[in-house]
Amino acid sequence: MGKRVFDVVVALFVSVLLLPVFVCVALLVALRLGRPVFFRQQRPGLHGRPYEIIKFRTMRYAVDARGRPLPDEQRMTRLGTWLRGSSLDELPELWNVIRGEMSLVGPRPLMMEYLPRYSAEQYRRHDVLPGITGWAQVNGRNSLSWQKKFELDVWYVDHHTLRLDLYILMLTVRKVLSRDGVSAEGHVTVDEFYGND
Repeated sequence: MGKRVFDVVVALFVSVLLLPVFVCVALLVALRLGRPVFFRQQRPGLHGRPYEIIKFRTMRYAVDARGRPLPDEQRMTRLGTWLRGSSLDELPELWNVIRGEMSLVGPRPLMMEYLPRYSAEQYRRHDVLPGITGWAQVNGRNSLSWQKKFELDVWYVDHHTLRLDLYILMLTVRKVLSRDGVSAEGHVTVDEFYGND
């Protein structure tokens, strides 16, 4: 209950504080990438139940002759790279926090199709709400291997406290300012997780 109250109070405060930033980013996305301004996608939440994550759009819509999306490298824009590097694309997720679908701190929500690819131990990352930031994010972010990320996620599940959350939030600010670990070397986005084999 304490974590939930903390999440809502902080999310509301930050939403009001950063409202001018939110509006400016929304206008930039609308002008540079067009509509829709928001990227919405089903993600697994607590116990793997799906919910709709909301982020600012960072990629342009572009498909090949067969109608399949072009590789991320060809769809990513300079604006999108800047938004991801500064983590401003994550701002709309504060609404997910207020709605109770996410927490400020927890394992990052991944793709629905990953659920059957986890080991039983890795699936335990869904024993808590997903977070805007997390223990894996402040310990390497996207530069980590999938296995290491999941180890850190499960460690958080077993050790999370309000004090640890405050520590992670403090480290997150430092990571965002330094733009450390935004993407793996040679990639504009994170590689897909295909399983443990």
